[in-house]
Amino acid sequence: MPNIPLAERLRPRTLDEYIGQEHLVGRNGVFRKFFETGNVPSFILWGPPGVGKTTLAKIVATQLERPFFTLSAVTSGVKEVRDVIESAKRQRFFDAKPPFLFIDEIHRFNKSQQDSLLGAVEQGVVTLIGATTENPSFEVISPLLSRCQVYTLHPMEDADLQRLLDRALTTDAELRARDIEVRETAALFKFSGGDARKLLNILEILVGASEGKITLTDRYVTECLQQNIALYDKNGEQHYDVISAFIKSVRGSDPNAAIYYLARMLAGGEEPRFIARRLVILASEDIGLANPNALLLANACFDTVHKIGMPEARITLAETTIYLATSPKSNSAYMAINRALAQVGHDTNNRPVPLHLRNAPTRLMEREGYGKGYKYAHDYEGNFAELEFMPQGLEGTRFYEPNTGNAQEAKIAERIHALWKEKYR
Repeated sequence: MPNIPLAERLRPRTLDEYIGQEHLVGRNGVFRKFFETGNVPSFILWGPPGVGKTTLAKIVATQLERPFFTLSAVTSGVKEVRDVIESAKRQRFFDAKPPFLFIDEIHRFNKSQQDSLLGAVEQGVVTLIGATTENPSFEVISPLLSRCQVYTLHPMEDADLQRLLDRALTTDAELRARDIEVRETAALFKFSGGDARKLLNILEILVGASEGKITLTDRYVTECLQQNIALYDKNGEQHYDVISAFIKSVRGSDPNAAIYYLARMLAGGEEPRFIARRLVILASEDIGLANPNALLLANACFDTVHKIGMPEARITLAETTIYLATSPKSNSAYMAINRALAQVGHDTNNRPVPLHLRNAPTRLMEREGYGKGYKYAHDYEGNFAELEFMPQGLEGTRFYEPNTGNAQEAKIAERIHALWKEKYR
């Protein structure tokens, strides 16, 4: 069937056909144990594109002979989730194992969509399998994440790509019908970036670019892909390295490198809103109080990109990227909330809020001393009244450390010192 893409024609149907991820599917891998015991917890597969997340999910369902429902987080809402759950309930009989519910790109589900899954997962109506290219710790709500095992998939090694290439050339009927000689693979594997699907997409482009005998050399691969970059990368499946380099270039105040990596992502078809979202995070995490306007611009960028789309969005993204890269940097707010969360996380005292900071809406609370001694700041000179706001035992604790290396926070540090004298030195 010539219209079926090569990647789909070569999709593994069993674990023995699956290439890569030996830590999961090898002899002692956890997925082998799934098939031995039949007991499969809800789990999330986390890894870059094209490493076999969807394939692995389908293999689990097929080999265990259990119903397999699929939802895409891009096109499904709460209604679709509930419809699938109801269908799963109707198909389950007596003590049969629950069907699988596979959600691709689960990180794109918002909180209400993820909340709608909780009950079904808790009650064992379905066994959830999620796939994501994003860190689940940040993208999946805690109640759902706590009920799932997370398995990390890695980019494919060159040896894995070589096995995949050999299999394609020897088992696919369409490729066998062509006279293909492989002399060099360095460029082919480099452009694939550890992505199996991308390797097969590139192979299709190379084969379709000419008739007759095909000799795969590094030069031929490079020249062919330079003419077809939009084709082989049109789904925006950029390797995490490019995204990471973009973020670190902005953080490192190099506008030229940042723009270069932005161009790499846009040329590869990366979703512009994904990039804009990263810029909002950068404005908060890495620029912060050194230049609060950065967050305003990043938010405006996100809204603008959402409204106008490509190709015009490239200008807004470029403007914001350069602004953030050349802005002074401070992660003081980021560090402050992390320190405070660490304190709250290990502090088992459940420290009571000081009485003078509590409201007294009833006479009983007033008699108990709620609100007694509170000083309304605006009644005092400079709108400041010295008062203890920390719970007992945390007096004088510092979570926020101003970065005095930039002018904005140097002023903040001066004001804190002027108000609180030695308390927060």
